[in-house]
Amino acid sequence: MIAITAVLALQAAGCMESEVHRQFDFWAGDWNVYAANGDFAGSNTIRIGAAGCVVTEAWTNARGGTGHSLNYVEPATGDWRQIWVGRNHRIDYDGGLDGAERMVLNGEITYWNDEGAQSFGLRGAWTPLESGHVISHFQQYDPETEAWADWALLTYVPKDADPNGAAPAAGASGPVVQAAPPAFE
Repeated sequence: MIAITAVLALQAAGCMESEVHRQFDFWAGDWNVYAANGDFAGSNTIRIGAAGCVVTEAWTNARGGTGHSLNYVEPATGDWRQIWVGRNHRIDYDGGLDGAERMVLNGEITYWNDEGAQSFGLRGAWTPLESGHVISHFQQYDPETEAWADWALLTYVPKDADPNGAAPAAGASGPVVQAAPPAFE
């Protein structure tokens, strides 16, 4: 829990000077995103806003579907929180940097349609690489098998460094994930 004096100091300094608010800066940028097998999955624009207090995401998949997230540090806990909304699902999870400097968030995903809604555990990890790429790995909990299963494994490539250009053609291939990311702890 953040002490009141720490919160007052943060308010005086602002989010741009706050170490915790800078932890997710590695994700900011204009990205082409590739699935684990190298298939072009979509593009993502990540921006730092509100004087450094939020990270916003605008996703467009290769088929034109969209989603958005708002990421911020929860003042009461000092943890990062992400709320994502897409066409038929919402993700709400929180966490922070682990010992490997990955952003790791845990929470749930809720799917809905005209017949109702159903929620499952979801966890995600964003790992910055020396190449300037970012790997994001998501797992969803399956209550029937009582196990976590991969939901998505993606490689983010800066658009200005992608050999496929800023707007890859349908069917473009990019980096293939060569090794599984570290296990969730």
